[in-house]
Amino acid sequence: MELKYTRHFLNKLEDLFAESDYMLRYEKGNFKAGYCVLKDMKVVVVNKYYALEGKVNCLYEILRNITIDTSRLSEKNQEFLAEIQSQEDAAS
Repeated sequence: MELKYTRHFLNKLEDLFAESDYMLRYEKGNFKAGYCVLKDMKVVVVNKYYALEGKVNCLYEILRNITIDTSRLSEKNQEFLAEIQSQEDAAS
């Protein structure tokens, strides 16, 4: 899957979080990686001052590294998540 640095692609990534049990928040902070994942609380915090490209990269990386209950996702988002995760498998 090719990463697209567009507002539409960012919205698709945000949609995945909206349907999942993870809460996505944009806040200011001093994150070394640009984001913070609180797995026990299922909260993802991304630096709100990041440009579009930085936000897309952060959300994409987070989605590749967390486990999401796919039964909560729409069919469209299940396919999108599978595509993201298969990209990780190919990169490994």
